[in-house]
Amino acid sequence: MILLDTCALIWSLFESERLSESAKQALHENDRAVSIASLWEMSIKITLGKLHLSKTITEIAKLCESSGIEILTITPEDCEAIQTLPLVHKDPFDRIIMAQSIRKAASIITDDDRIRQYEMVKTIW
Repeated sequence: MILLDTCALIWSLFESERLSESAKQALHENDRAVSIASLWEMSIKITLGKLHLSKTITEIAKLCESSGIEILTITPEDCEAIQTLPLVHKDPFDRIIMAQSIRKAASIITDDDRIRQYEMVKTIW
């Protein structure tokens, strides 16, 4: 399984040309998932005027489901796993995505250099 970070999800759904070739290949060869935290982050950024999308969050969730992208809920175990991560990166959305990737033994598709600093997190870009 691969886990898409928030940017990778947006790009995979709306701007696939922004994805790296490795990311595109991984998307085609693996089961795919996204954290509900990514949809939450997108909603906040839309509210703040930092993100503009042609679809609502509910429509994006339905698009994920119809595209075969599983939406992961956040569990208490995911929240506890955050405590094992060093404080290299303080973004709460990225931290839950990293915790979920570790718990699911999934690589994260991300172009975020800060996430790639975590040795215990496997990334693709």
